[in-house]
Amino acid sequence: MVAIRGAVLERIGAPRPYARSRPITVSELELAPPGPGELLVRVEAAGVCHSDLSVVDGNRVRPVPMLLGHEAAGIVEATGDGVHIAPGQRVVLTFLPRCGHCPACATEGLTPCEPGSAANGAGTLLDGGIRLHRAGQPVFHHLGVSGFATHAVVSATSAVPVPEDVPPSVAALLGCAVLTGGGAVLNVARPVAGQTVAVVGLGGVGMAAVLTVLAHDGVEVIAIDQLPEKLAAASGLGVQRTYTPQQAVDAGVRVPMVIEAVGHPAALQTAIDLTAPGGRTITVGLPAPDARISLSPLGFVAEGRSLIGSYLGSSVPARDIPKFVALWRAGQLPVQQLVSATITLDAINEAMDRLADGTAVRQVITF
Repeated sequence: MVAIRGAVLERIGAPRPYARSRPITVSELELAPPGPGELLVRVEAAGVCHSDLSVVDGNRVRPVPMLLGHEAAGIVEATGDGVHIAPGQRVVLTFLPRCGHCPACATEGLTPCEPGSAANGAGTLLDGGIRLHRAGQPVFHHLGVSGFATHAVVSATSAVPVPEDVPPSVAALLGCAVLTGGGAVLNVARPVAGQTVAVVGLGGVGMAAVLTVLAHDGVEVIAIDQLPEKLAAASGLGVQRTYTPQQAVDAGVRVPMVIEAVGHPAALQTAIDLTAPGGRTITVGLPAPDARISLSPLGFVAEGRSLIGSYLGSSVPARDIPKFVALWRAGQLPVQQLVSATITLDAINEAMDRLADGTAVRQVITF
């Protein structure tokens, strides 16, 4: 057993502000050694994402107590049998393990791994086991990672090695924000010179999509968000056209590709309204399970438009993370600009408040 320190969600649906109700406690835990096909990783950095908040606020019901965190990077310290990643290697941790054998894995990122998704829902690792305990009682894993801790045991299929020159805070964001937002650009939108892409929602995932579009020569990006400070941040990245949702509708914006990165019905409705005839609306946000929108089917048929869901940016992490590393190294994808604050693990409840308020792009916990 390894003694670790981690942020454990004790109860779901606590009232805000979380700084007062404190649903997350920083606890001492025991971490079992890695089994076959698993890694022990010393976590260096972890991003605070809406998929963490969605468990805290109850939009995604998961078993508790659960050690949160799914966007992280660190150094491999030990491996189980059958692992070909060496100790000392920096790895990006990704939130969907891949069995590599199910029909979903054969779709090359179009649909999520079936055993991996089942394990994530149950709060276990890919083999169905739990490696986390506190005072002898099990603590559930979050999306196969549980990265809000000093150490994590993960399936080797949740880890992608990266070169040592990739800083931990950059490597961490490659595992979710960039894979999801950037992956939607590379794998689904696939823009070419002369086209325009609109991004609705400028959190970490949306901003990663913006950066990835900006890495394409001759492709324009339009950034859309409710908050003026988010629009100003997008302008600082090089975006020339920014709007609130209402401003975009009033201006008659219609573009061939729109990426929705909020996970709210109103944002998806805006994205659909902004999609030009023949265009594609790509949604990567994860709304509450009971969220609904109202659509006119005629608009899709008569105008030849498409609505496409993209989970994890339709990415295969081992295939796509090296692409993003190459773009970062070439100076075309300044991932570090997504980091709005660096925090300590003890500030996790306050970080959830900032995330819920929409004032943060990516807060990164460093260890």
